[in-house]
Amino acid sequence: MFVVLLRFSANKAQAPQFMEGHKAWIQRGMEDGVFLVVGSLQPNAGGAILAHGITLSELQARVNEDPFVEEDVVSAEILEMTLARTDERLRFLMN
Repeated sequence: MFVVLLRFSANKAQAPQFMEGHKAWIQRGMEDGVFLVVGSLQPNAGGAILAHGITLSELQARVNEDPFVEEDVVSAEILEMTLARTDERLRFLMN
């Protein structure tokens, strides 16, 4: 499993002009079943994604396609997490 942190850069003010492309990128990740959870970092610091079922290199390529990343609206950090235990409801993540 991966945690993707998308922290706003100095170009944050350009976010509105790339927002539709960023939303479409998120939607593709959700539809593909790669993105499990997407949300905002508070207070207004960027976003975070939980991703699963993908390799690190595949995820890095996907993240690099985000218009926010391409246009330096955010900087991306990918954290890989090896799960040791989960709540029963999230058991599928152990595979």
